[in-house]
Amino acid sequence: MFDECLLDSSPSRVPVLSGVHWAIILGVGAAAFLALYFALPVAFVYDESKVLIAQSAILASILAGFTFILCYVFSDSRHLGFSTGLWMTVAFLLNLVGFFMYLIYSAAKTGEWKRATIPIAYIVELILVGVMLLFPLIYTEALPRAQLMTFLVAPPPPPPPPPPAAPAPARVVKRVTAEDIMKAPTVIPKTIAQIKDRPDVPQAAAVGVVGGVPGGMFGGTPGGVLGSIISGAAAGPPPPPPPQATTPRRIRVGGQVEAAKGIFQPTPEYPPLAKMARIQGMVRLEAIISRDGTIQDLKVLSGHPLLVKSALEAVQRWRYQPTLLNGEPVEVITEIDVNFTLAQ
Repeated sequence: MFDECLLDSSPSRVPVLSGVHWAIILGVGAAAFLALYFALPVAFVYDESKVLIAQSAILASILAGFTFILCYVFSDSRHLGFSTGLWMTVAFLLNLVGFFMYLIYSAAKTGEWKRATIPIAYIVELILVGVMLLFPLIYTEALPRAQLMTFLVAPPPPPPPPPPAAPAPARVVKRVTAEDIMKAPTVIPKTIAQIKDRPDVPQAAAVGVVGGVPGGMFGGTPGGVLGSIISGAAAGPPPPPPPQATTPRRIRVGGQVEAAKGIFQPTPEYPPLAKMARIQGMVRLEAIISRDGTIQDLKVLSGHPLLVKSALEAVQRWRYQPTLLNGEPVEVITEIDVNFTLAQ
């Protein structure tokens, strides 16, 4: 079909493009491909060589097609006697549009409309196919997003390794120390027997010298001074006196130890913010009641934060009767519960 409409300019079937023209077209395409293949990496960065080869081939094909248009217009215009310079200028400036104008002009002058209609139809068809192939490669946004994501989304990472086995719970061994054994008694006795330092020694019979002899024994010993020394050495040193009962400085309320008696316990003021929020409950405190009945070292064990400050301020002013142990005042560790209740 091309040999009747494009490559022949007259019914005599004389080819428009000779072997020289085709050599020029192929030479321009090959030279353009090589030049672009080595020049494009200088201006742009390519991750893969396939992309560089594809872009170089596309641009080289465009330049080869432009050379084809110029060669055809030059050869055919000289063969038909048209103004070669004019149509070469039109084809050079307007490219494909100028080539279409020349085909229509030559078909009108020669009366052979196949010279224009069929080549134009084929060229338009090639352009449409090329656009359909190249457009998705150039503008990836035009591809369906769901299909594009299936190709571009990286595979999910491998699942994490299973966590290590939990260590066996440590066995807590509570050691009983001497301090635990020597804690305050759980019951405060009402009376404690007074223990004397030394027991009374019975009066022995009046034996020996009045006033005693240096080195002699109490009450005298038969055998004189020498006998007392020998018997004293044989009997050994006298036993130590029994330890005196000491009164603990601090005891803890609990068990059978009665709580201290309060003598002044003002009611804490209900915090306005807690009252507005309808917050009520109990604040548990740990305190040390000193020997004079005042509160010392007050600590918070539990309770709502909005109620703690009011409870601390009130309990700090409480007073108790001094707790007596063996007739002496001692410090007491106790827990104090302060209840905050809203009136219904």
